[in-house]
Amino acid sequence: MNGLQAAGSQVAFDEASLLAPDYSYVSREVFNSEALYRLEQQRIFERNWLYVAHESQLGKPGDFVASYMGEVPVIVAKGSDGKVAVSVNSCPHRGLRVCRVDQGNAARFICPYHTWAFKPTGELVGIPQAQKLGESVDRERLSLKRVPRVASVFGLIFASLDPDIEPLDTYLGDQKFYMEAFFDRFPGGLEVVGPPHKWQIKCNWKLPVENMLGDIGHAAFLHGSLVPPDSPSNVEIEQHGITVVPSPGHAAAIRYLPSDSSPAERGAHNPSAPPELIEYMVEVERTVAERLSPEQARIKGMALGIYPNLSLLWGQFTLRVSHPRAPGLIEYWSWWLTPVEAPDHIRQMLRTGYTVGFGPAGIIEQEDSYAWSQQFLGSDIRYLNDRPYYYGLGMGEESPHPELPGVSGRCYNEHYARSFYQRWRADMFNGAQS
Repeated sequence: MNGLQAAGSQVAFDEASLLAPDYSYVSREVFNSEALYRLEQQRIFERNWLYVAHESQLGKPGDFVASYMGEVPVIVAKGSDGKVAVSVNSCPHRGLRVCRVDQGNAARFICPYHTWAFKPTGELVGIPQAQKLGESVDRERLSLKRVPRVASVFGLIFASLDPDIEPLDTYLGDQKFYMEAFFDRFPGGLEVVGPPHKWQIKCNWKLPVENMLGDIGHAAFLHGSLVPPDSPSNVEIEQHGITVVPSPGHAAAIRYLPSDSSPAERGAHNPSAPPELIEYMVEVERTVAERLSPEQARIKGMALGIYPNLSLLWGQFTLRVSHPRAPGLIEYWSWWLTPVEAPDHIRQMLRTGYTVGFGPAGIIEQEDSYAWSQQFLGSDIRYLNDRPYYYGLGMGEESPHPELPGVSGRCYNEHYARSFYQRWRADMFNGAQS
């Protein structure tokens, strides 16, 4: 199976060879092709809403966060007017990055090459060389290039390089139902603590995203030493675990507990957690049905994904972005989220759960990272390009959920991944779908 064909000096893509019409097969080239990777930067990362920061990181004017939109470095900053601006982190004089730290508060960014000065929101405010020459310059034209669209929801700040993209609310659609079930579950909301953990994994950016969309069936196998097949957690997943796809590309992996489930059943994500933490989580659950909805109260979440590359690990209070660096390399960014109104000792208990399981050296994280990197090695075996990966598990079992928005399938159904590649294909090949 070869999805690439030479067409003069350019590369043409045979999409039928890359993806089966029903998305039950995905070519290895989807993960290893340099040409496809380059096209993704244009057709996916320049045309969709991308997560860039959390509102809790930008408390006062001058606060900033350095981030990425695909391979494009950006600065997310709060201006003196209280509005958030996103600018490309590249000096218009010679291209150097003017911001070289993760986050902080600043009155000016100074380019190290010729010391051009910029406000955190990107406006050019000084050129020493022009002053010495007595020249005036077009400061608006020479300011940092502004990202045209910025919007936020549930404290999450998104931006888009496409000025004509649909509004963020429309883009998310019914996925907001599942986002609300987590981000508004805690009175007072959630905040990000500290800069992200960052590490590199030799894998394609899509595989961690695909995993977090709904691959809840792998836990008893890859993580069997912690979650054996007969463990209470895995039994609960097999009995009540579903993956819901509100629209292609977005998904949520949840345990949808019976209507007569108790706050104790919904709040005990980790039965081995300290009693005080379990008590706190149970108390939160007692008010969810009234504050949100009875259906959202029954959701015991596991993971959630926003297309193209934002993920949430629900029980571990972990926010993730899979930043593409090459077909076989990502820079994984991971933030710890915590309830704003939680007592300090509860926050520390939650932080321990994040670090031990899914921090850079987390027990589960190491196993996932190993699997993702090994998948890329398998994808790069050119001799096997005629043997695409099988994504057909559960084909046809999924159906509209009677109580929740979207199409749902049981925990081993791979429809969440098929829907992701349906969206990926639409973006990459001008909306062509089967």
